[in-house]
Amino acid sequence: MPATSRDQLSPPAAVVPRRPGRLSGRRRATSPWWFAVPAMLLFAFVVLVPSARGVYYAFTDWDGLDPNSSFVGFDNFTGLLDDPDAVQAVWHTLLIAVSVTVIQNVFGLLLALGVNSLIKTRNVLRVLLFAPAVITPIVTAYLWRNLLGPSGAVNSLLGTVGLDSLRQDWLGDPQLALWSVVGVIVWQFGGYSMVIFLAGLQSVPKEVHEAADIDGAGPIRRFWSITRPLLAPAFTINLMLSIIGGIKLFDQVYALTGGGPGHATDTLSTLIYKDAFTLGEFGYSIALAVVLTIIVAVASTGQYLVLARGERAAS
Repeated sequence: MPATSRDQLSPPAAVVPRRPGRLSGRRRATSPWWFAVPAMLLFAFVVLVPSARGVYYAFTDWDGLDPNSSFVGFDNFTGLLDDPDAVQAVWHTLLIAVSVTVIQNVFGLLLALGVNSLIKTRNVLRVLLFAPAVITPIVTAYLWRNLLGPSGAVNSLLGTVGLDSLRQDWLGDPQLALWSVVGVIVWQFGGYSMVIFLAGLQSVPKEVHEAADIDGAGPIRRFWSITRPLLAPAFTINLMLSIIGGIKLFDQVYALTGGGPGHATDTLSTLIYKDAFTLGEFGYSIALAVVLTIIVAVASTGQYLVLARGERAAS
């Protein structure tokens, strides 16, 4: 039997991996930023630079055609307070945003609770209820403009079933036009909110509801104490999308009523369009756009902070 040397009996030396140098570690940490540089430059060229130039023109009397313009300071912004149409447009914008946010989310939540049940046609109903959300808003607006006309399908249906007293000029009456616009928006995007709430409902563990049912909790109690807190992320998403979409609404309003009758349905978006492309007051219209941007930023940020605090409290 051959003799075994000491070197053969000794265990192999542990291989110690070489620690990366400070330079290579820094290179790995900073190299991903280089991939973002082209996108950041494109974003600055497409968004930041035009936005900055737009803010500058809000302080001028630029008419959109003449390359020369005069600096007028805050005259365009102070003029907003003296313009009754602008003040009314701000009020209409906030009213539509709040109304759409509340009604659409209540409607979407009720639809989600309905199609989340064990009814046999729930899959078909989900598709049908979500279908309006994929239609182009301008197409939806023109469709409903014909349906809500004085001789449209809605008034014809009311007359057919003997409800002639309910026939209205839905888009021509200043008292009804704004709410008709709200109804059309809720009809189109209620299914969108439904899908988000439905995803939240299906993520709620069934065991939690079963345990609450064993403890004697009724449907309302289970919803308020269990389902509602677990739907906090869905509420955050839906409310954010609704409030932002309602504030910057343009397509449906302009296609349905054009801001009329008179200025009964004018919003900041429609007033911006009219002042810029009808009256040629680009400086004033850009000032309106800046005010609209500030309203969207303040509303979305404030709402997000409140809802995020609610999510943390629910968790």
